[in-house]
Parts: sequence; C-alpha cells; structure tokens
Amino acid sequence: MTAAQAPARAEEAASADELSEMYRRMRRIRRFEQRASELYKQTEIPGFLHLSIGQEATAVGACWHLVERDGITSTHRGHGHCLAKGLDSASMFAELMGKETGTCQGRGGSMHIADPSLGIYGANGIVGAGLPIAVGAATAAQLRETGGVVVAFFGDGAVAQGMFHESVNLAAVWDLPVVFFCENNHYAEFSHATEQHRAPLSARAAGYGIGYEHVDGNDVSAVAGLMADVTERLRNGAGPVLVEAETYRWHGHYEGDPERYRTPDEVAGWKDRDPLVVARTALTARGVPGSALDGIDAEIESEIANGISAARAASEPAPSTLRDFVTAPREIVPEPAEADGEIFRTMDAVRTALDHELAADPDVFVAGIDVAAGGGVFALTRGLAEAYPGRVRDTPISETAIVGTAVGSAMAGMRPVVELMYFDFIGVCLDQLLNQAAKLGFMTGGAARMPLVVRTQFGAGKSSGSQHSQSLEALLAHIPGLTVVMPSNPADTYGLLRAAIRDPNPVVFVENRLTYGRKGPRPPEDHLVPLGKAKVARPGSDVTIVSYSRMLTECLAAAETLADDGVDAEVIDLRTVVPWDRETVLASLAKTHRLIVAHEGVQDFGVGAEIAAMAADEGFWHLDAPVVRVAPPAMPAPYAPSLEREWLPDRETVAAAARRVCSA
Repeated sequence: MTAAQAPARAEEAASADELSEMYRRMRRIRRFEQRASELYKQTEIPGFLHLSIGQEATAVGACWHLVERDGITSTHRGHGHCLAKGLDSASMFAELMGKETGTCQGRGGSMHIADPSLGIYGANGIVGAGLPIAVGAATAAQLRETGGVVVAFFGDGAVAQGMFHESVNLAAVWDLPVVFFCENNHYAEFSHATEQHRAPLSARAAGYGIGYEHVDGNDVSAVAGLMADVTERLRNGAGPVLVEAETYRWHGHYEGDPERYRTPDEVAGWKDRDPLVVARTALTARGVPGSALDGIDAEIESEIANGISAARAASEPAPSTLRDFVTAPREIVPEPAEADGEIFRTMDAVRTALDHELAADPDVFVAGIDVAAGGGVFALTRGLAEAYPGRVRDTPISETAIVGTAVGSAMAGMRPVVELMYFDFIGVCLDQLLNQAAKLGFMTGGAARMPLVVRTQFGAGKSSGSQHSQSLEALLAHIPGLTVVMPSNPADTYGLLRAAIRDPNPVVFVENRLTYGRKGPRPPEDHLVPLGKAKVARPGSDVTIVSYSRMLTECLAAAETLADDGVDAEVIDLRTVVPWDRETVLASLAKTHRLIVAHEGVQDFGVGAEIAAMAADEGFWHLDAPVVRVAPPAMPAPYAPSLEREWLPDRETVAAAARRVCSA
C-alpha cells in the first residue's frame, strides 16, 4: 500500500463510531495539554514541560490498533502517546504536579511518564533514547511469540543521534516487530529540519533494508489506516517499518520558548490543518451532528477538570520515602559453603553459569558481538547458541543498541544478559546505563522492572594499551541504581553470575580476562553467592587488605610474603563493588586497626578513596595508622611492558605498603 492510498483505505475502514472515538481521544490529549500549559504558568507544575498540541492525530492514529500485548516508547513530548495507549489523565496530572498519586508516584515528571503494565515503556528526557529500548521490547515480543508490536515514537531531530542508526539497524538484522514512527514536526528544538539532515527518511529506510511509509500526520484516519496495514504485517512476521508522519507542534519546544525561529504566519498556516478540525469536518460529512461532537467535548472537559481537582487534592511524596525505588529489594542469599569439587577454570564458570540460567529460565537470553556463532572473543559462550536456538544472539557492533535492548527487554519481562566486549567500551553506551537502566526503576516509582546483566571484561598487564586496559568500576560506582560485581576466582564467578542474572536490579558483571585460565574447585550446581557481601579470603590480625578481582590474587600472595616477616594480614574480597559490604570491612578494621585498599583502577577518586573516607569517618577510632591506597597513578595505561610494569601495582607493592602501615 502506498502513502497515497492510505487515506482512502482509512476512509473505508473507519466507521463514524470509530472516527468519533478517535476524535474523543484527540480531544482528551488537546485539553490535557492546554490545561497543563495553564497549570505550568500558574506554577502548579514544576520542572520542564513539552507539549504536543497539534500532534494529536499521530498519537491516536499510531496507537489505534495497538492492544494490551503491544508496547510503545516515547519522547520528552510524550503526554499524547501515553494517553493514546490508555493511561488515565488524572494520574498523569498528578505526576506532572509531583504528587504521590502520579503515574510514577511523583518520581518521573513530565518527561518520564511510564506504565510498563500497559506496554508504555517510558517517555524519555534523552533524545532518541527510547529507540533502543523499543528494540528490546520488540525482542521480548519476538522471543515470546506473542504477536506483539512495539511503536517507537521519535521526532525528526532524533534522526541525527547514533542511537537511531544502531536501533534501526539491529531491528532490521533481527527482523523485529517494531515500527519506528517519526513525528516529523519539522523542528529539532529551534532548528528547522532542512538545517539538520541531507538525506530523507525514505532513503534512510532503504539504506537499512526496511519498509518505509509516509502519511499526513494531521489526519487521524489516514494514520490509523496506514497503521492497520503496518501492524498487521508485523504481526505476521514482517520486519521493522519506518513511518514518517508529517505534523506540527503549535507551541514552542518547551513552555516559555520565545519561538524566534519561526513566524506567526507559519504557525497559523499549520493551524488551518488542525487535526481536530480535520476529524470534525469528516464526521460532519458523515452525518454526525455537531451536538454529538459538542457532547464529546463536554465529557472530556469534565474528565480533565476532575483529574486536575484530584491531582490538586493529592499529597506530595513524604520525605521519608526519599530513598524508595532506587533499587529493587533483592532476595536474601546465604553465604555458600566452600567449593570442593573437581578443578575447573574461571572461563568454565562463566559458560556453566550462563548455561544453567538459560536452561532454568526461558526469559533469559544472551546477546552481544560474536557471542553466538563465534562463541565470543574468549570462547566463553561457545556452544550455547546451538543449545538454545534464538536465545543466544549475535549483534552488530552497536553497544548502545545492545544495552538498550537489555533495558527494553527487561522492562518487558525478560532477563537479558548482554556482553560488552571490553570494559573500555562502556563510554560508547553510557547513556543506556546512566540514564536508563540505573534510573528507570526509580523514575517510574518501582513500576519498571530492570533485571538485566551487562557482562564485560578488562585486564592490564599484557600490553593491551590505554583503550583496552581500563578498570572503570569507580565510574559506574558513582551511578545510583547500578550494581557492580567483580569476582576473583572460579567458584565466586559462577555463584555471583547466577545471582546477578536472578537479581531484580541492573548488574554490571566485570570479569578480568587474565583470570579466565585461573583454576579452582568447582562448586555444586545450585551454588549462589550473595550480591553485596564481602568475604574474608584470609583471616589475620595485624592489617586489613581490601581488594577484588585479579588484584585479590596479588593481595593473597602479598599476605603470604608478609607472614614470613611476622605480619599477619587479613585479606577481604569485596566481590561486589556496589553495594559494598561496609560491615565486613569495619569489623576487620576493628580487629586489625590498619587498612590498605588495592585495586587496578587508577588511584584518584577511585574505590579506595571511598573506602578510606568511610574508615576515616565510621572507623576513625579504630585506626592506628593512616589508610593506604595501592593503585595505579592517575594516567592512561601504558603500552610498553617496562612502563606497564612500573604503572601497575603487584604483590610486592602491596607487601611494601603493608610493611609501612604496620611500622607506623
């Protein structure tokens, strides 16, 4: 069906009753937005406000054929999409006002409304960020074979984002049931589309090898008619489609925008094509009396007024709830017995843990660069793709799309495990961790589930250079909502990875590639290690040495050397960097009165600094000597072996630090 045929089809398909209901939904959006504008001017709505007045037909038409199993992702201008998908106006007004009865209990506000139970996977304050999340939700629909479709709303300005390219490309490669729905209102904030792009969306769609449709975004019948065909094709297994709906926003980019970038005549010309007037004219032509439409207007007016009254009467969130929803409550897991099985390697532990969870839970899937056909760059996932067809997936080299897929599929009920080939690449996809995975649970008042694992690895010491050696856990540790795990031995790797996959929170699971060949006893199949709980790897009485990951091995070796000198070192393996186990460290400090922290991340502003600050505060009266940090200097990892050896601490460095502390 061509774009020119879409309006005719819509005219045939939409009865007077259907078009009347479309008009009702558009009127609801229009009055919601108009009243929101008034409330903002009256300072009853704090924060930013972006309105979609003039774009009602795209929201209603795009969502017209969606059902409960279908999903949407939205933009910072998302009120209309949420209303069109079924959210009630009263809870949305309360959310805009920051009230506890709001859709997200006052945690999200205008730009972050979501309700995953309705398939609304979130409006988003980051331009383009909903696109990879939509890919994840569509992946969940495909894996579960529900026939579900996801509509990813975005504006023409988002096309310039790398997230757009990565998302559309991955959706095309995986043949996902997602509609990339561009509301082309011709402006990216203050800039006209002609100043932002040289290639039209039709050419971009062809470049990705997906379908393209164009529609008059101010004619709700045309949009709904086109989407009837598009969604049906996707339900029957067709790949993604890019829909461009031309429309216009009447208000500025945000409320208070001086709008110096467009003329009053331009705005007035688009208002002549008011979506509500277009629909009303079509209804009148079908014999629907004006009084019936006036009745709809009156019903909506009453609904909106009641919603505002309820929101005004609602309470603000109590200060005592400040910390609610930062993380989801995790199941209490007891410390397991020491492993005593046959000897196996850390690399075996990773594969075995993934295999166990894939077999145990059909909602678990694995995705990443070369993890399927190639078994991963370190062969850790070899054989899993054959054992679990469709659930171990290769991706393009698209870190943002990979992590965004994890976010969206987790919100849709899956338990994704995605791989970033190197820890150093975390910066390429940081938004999906920083602003999405870590915050969506909080910003939705706990409504968004986020059980996902991002596996990655690092390791200095083999001349991998400055871009493949970084230990960046301190960067992630400063992001509230994330859990960061860094195991040091095979048994803990197995138990922690299984626990991470089962956890309701987003976990970044960081392995050290230099430990993949390390051997240790295999634990039993049901072995789980509690997240957030440290372990005393070696008891001692003279000095506490805290570490994790590969550096823990160096600390244990240093402790043996120190024992020959008569120094009895207690070595603590944090295992989980965030949340870290303060109680175990403080208890050890109370016993030894001296503290060293060792890690591969550079010293300045690192994990050691946080532990030292805690010791100086809560453990001050236990300290008999200054806290010492053992870590690389604050500089990039060098390539030359001689320089790298000088830069990276080892067992001798740790032992020397312990001797200084114990002699103080």
